[in-house]
Amino acid sequence: MSLSALTAQETFEIMNMAMNLGTTLKVKGNIAKNDDHFAINLGEGPEKLGLHFNPRYDRSSIVLNSFDGEWGKELVVNHLCFAQGSEITVVMTFDSDGFKVTLPDGHQISFPNRLGLSQVPYLRVEGGSASPP
Repeated sequence: MSLSALTAQETFEIMNMAMNLGTTLKVKGNIAKNDDHFAINLGEGPEKLGLHFNPRYDRSSIVLNSFDGEWGKELVVNHLCFAQGSEITVVMTFDSDGFKVTLPDGHQISFPNRLGLSQVPYLRVEGGSASPP
């Protein structure tokens, strides 16, 4: 799947994914040169996200959050180890402690399971280009 193929209006969604505790998901893609951000969301559905992973190039950071009717407190990580125009692989593990995200350089980010999810059937990847290609 190519992240570069996604624009602000395009998304890639899986609604019935079998991601239980202990499962690891690997997302590989190309980031478009003109994207200012993209997001990978995991949860029960679009209105209940256990993990919102959102690299933001304009801030040189990665924002992680959860959503259940409203956004929780953002976790901002200043470790953006990839750039626009690059190919990346992000590994996401879901366990009883929450989500562990391994970045392309091996750096790990932990994010708690704030919603108490025992399975994650929903995946959404969305692009976020601020200007047209």
